[in-house]
Amino acid sequence: MGFYNHEYEREPRRPNKMKWVGMIVLSALVGSASTLAAVPFLLKSNVIAMPQASIGNNLTNTSAPVSNVTVKVNDGVVSAVNKVKAAIVGVVNYGRVTDFWTQNSKVQEQGEGSGIIFDKQGHIITNNHVVEGATSVEVLLPDGKKAKAKVIGTDRYSDLAVLQIPASLVTGVATFGNSDSLQVGEPAIAIGNPLGHEFNQTVTEGVISALSRTMPVKDEKTGQVLGQETVLQTDAAINPGNSGGALCNIEGQVIGINSAKIASAGVEGMGFAIPINEARPIIDDIMKYGHVNYPALGIGVRDVSQVPTEYLPQLPVDYGVFVIQVQSKEAKASGLQRGDVIVALDGEKITDSSTLHTVLFKHKIGDTVKLTVYRDGEKKEISVKLISLSSLNKTQPQGYFGGQGNGNVVP
Repeated sequence: MGFYNHEYEREPRRPNKMKWVGMIVLSALVGSASTLAAVPFLLKSNVIAMPQASIGNNLTNTSAPVSNVTVKVNDGVVSAVNKVKAAIVGVVNYGRVTDFWTQNSKVQEQGEGSGIIFDKQGHIITNNHVVEGATSVEVLLPDGKKAKAKVIGTDRYSDLAVLQIPASLVTGVATFGNSDSLQVGEPAIAIGNPLGHEFNQTVTEGVISALSRTMPVKDEKTGQVLGQETVLQTDAAINPGNSGGALCNIEGQVIGINSAKIASAGVEGMGFAIPINEARPIIDDIMKYGHVNYPALGIGVRDVSQVPTEYLPQLPVDYGVFVIQVQSKEAKASGLQRGDVIVALDGEKITDSSTLHTVLFKHKIGDTVKLTVYRDGEKKEISVKLISLSSLNKTQPQGYFGGQGNGNVVP
């Protein structure tokens, strides 16, 4: 999902942190020096009146109590962090970049995120947008060691990916909790690598702010909204680089995978995480097949709002998806045709391709669904048997309005 402002743009990943530190230190020193230089003048002019008992040798006779007792902190948050921190890693995306002038290419870092080791075999869950477009992926372990990671599989619809490192490098394994049992207001702890490896293993604390927010999932390359995803909202600080890291409960169990925040002037404390109960079946499919077995209609579509009016049939509504291509034998057998406009699936309104995916993915492969379509101004009901999305040709359908793709979607 990434980091969003109202224009849905990604924030800069790694600002110059040493510059920040220098500014902070300089400000502190200047402030302290200025204060010390001003004290004699202020005292002499009686601007500051200080009790005599607090000046000179009397300072040694203060009656303030002094304790040499060491306080041992082991509250719930500290205990939770200690349980899970060994399983939180950094994830570095390396990609091949070609110089425009020389046409020479080289592999360089494209961005950094976080990940969670969830089994002793070295499998790691992270966000798809953390590793998308990577030529190679490197994992930064909690002890500072680095390891090359294998990408087991990715899923752009859920924005999740599974990686693997050698089992011998695993120093800790996270435990998954139950995100369905969460309550608004209970503690939430975020752990990850905000701004990259310089701040690895950063812990922030907050609460669960809301349970069922909806956020768009975008294709990183095209910017197209693929669907809507239900997420947890938290006020625990989440920043660029936290993507793929853990959102934990007070028991140190992973209840969410940090993936997004609202990044806009005047907005604070609005971060989002994919609930772990939503992520688990995605993880299972990727581990088993290398991809997720989503149901599909076996057609290519385009949002009605993007279709030139001369191609639209007589349409009494201003929403829906325009059928560009009928691919599967099941869709062809149903009677669907190019030029049909789908406005509902099993009675649920379909406004665009994003809502079509969201509604469609509630079903299973092999289910038969009823589509409400308009054809030449006439309303029709058409039943289609769902197939596996992975069985379809992955290339975009030919452009109905000229050219390949043109924003077309295969659902």
